[in-house]
Amino acid sequence: MFDSGIAPSGTLLGLLQRGRGDGTLHALTAPRADALAALNQCVLRDPRHDWQVENRSLYYARLYLDLDGELTAVEAHLFHPEDVLDPEENRTGLALAVLGHLAAYGRRDALELLRRYVVHGANWAWALDELALRDDDAGLRALAVPVLARFARDAEGDAALAAAVRDAYEPRPWRLWADDPREAVATRVRAAREQGSFDRWQRQLDSTGPRPDWSVRAVLAWADRGAERGTPLHAPAARCLTAVAGPEDRPDIVEAALDGSDGARSAALRYLADTHDPLALDLVEAAVASPSATVVEAAVESFERMRSVAAVDRARAWVQRPDALGAAAGRVLACRGGAHDAALVLGALREAVRSEGPDAATLWTLVDGAGRLGIGCAAPVLRHVYRETASSHLRGRAARALAATDGSFPAGFAVECLWDCEETTREIAARHAETGDARVVERLRRLAADPAEEDEVQTAVRSRIGPDA
Repeated sequence: MFDSGIAPSGTLLGLLQRGRGDGTLHALTAPRADALAALNQCVLRDPRHDWQVENRSLYYARLYLDLDGELTAVEAHLFHPEDVLDPEENRTGLALAVLGHLAAYGRRDALELLRRYVVHGANWAWALDELALRDDDAGLRALAVPVLARFARDAEGDAALAAAVRDAYEPRPWRLWADDPREAVATRVRAAREQGSFDRWQRQLDSTGPRPDWSVRAVLAWADRGAERGTPLHAPAARCLTAVAGPEDRPDIVEAALDGSDGARSAALRYLADTHDPLALDLVEAAVASPSATVVEAAVESFERMRSVAAVDRARAWVQRPDALGAAAGRVLACRGGAHDAALVLGALREAVRSEGPDAATLWTLVDGAGRLGIGCAAPVLRHVYRETASSHLRGRAARALAATDGSFPAGFAVECLWDCEETTREIAARHAETGDARVVERLRRLAADPAEEDEVQTAVRSRIGPDA
């Protein structure tokens, strides 16, 4: 779903797509039609780096309220013929979540759209979950018949209904319908709930997944079979080795880590690293030269899991390497290095941004490390990551690191962070933003009074504007 070609960070659309606080501030001063057009584009074409974990819905809903935006475009998107052809959650999930927040803020048009979509839309279960948190009992009861009509009255339909009840994120509508005065509704929903409970219980009793035999050779062979199928099993295989391997098995495991096939070698490397075997680091270094990407990835992961002093010392020697092991060494030092490793971590951070850009996966750990070590010289590159990354989670980490390294943060980025899409970033801002700015005081008061705001953010706000602040 993520489109790496989102608009530049300096444009209104680019700011809104990233969920930056400056997006809201710029939208409120831009021509209303332009701001609504950019907002609609974001809601209808989800720009998130990872739509399942990044927050945008409350951010966009608040901007709809501030702009007094109509929902015509959202309605057309939800009821477009494509809804039937592409019923995947990521096409309509963001729009439905935005409507849910708007309904909670009292927007009647949003509530009615959600109700209509439950009746006619493909992603109706998401819409029903939104209504479960916001609609009254009468509104939910009115939806019982159209929702049940989605499921045929045969064995297949009953099974689908039981699955829908069992997997519902919010159970409130189903509980209401189970007590519905209409016997046909109540009887069918109660039966579905009972079947769903039985299915859940049966799954817990049933054996799940393949299991290796109880020996070192069998576990390594099991890991190999997984690699051949394209199903990585080296992590569970390493845990199995912990249970079955004795001192007498070490030579076989070391041999597998040195020259085994992909699955066995990966499992052996993971096991030896986790048990702090004295040969683990040398075997990791040898494995990184393997032509197999599977083995290289497993070796790097195994190294990063190591917590020993020897592993940190080796990271200092490896951090200059221009390969995956060098990048992993930078991350190890970011997590577990000392103050004297600051220059190495800063070098790894700069190199990652220069070679891979502001969305590189390695930056998450390196940015945290710059903040942990208080590397003041990292502030310029951290500000670059903050501005340019498309990941709102990485931007939040950059904000946390800037709070620890950049003296200008309280009067600078911390102010816009009060409007950020991520609650953790708003919390950082609430603790650090300079209250000499009139916008900050007003925003803190608004966050404190907003029932949709997260508890952690409001706690941070109260620490700044409460009677004991």
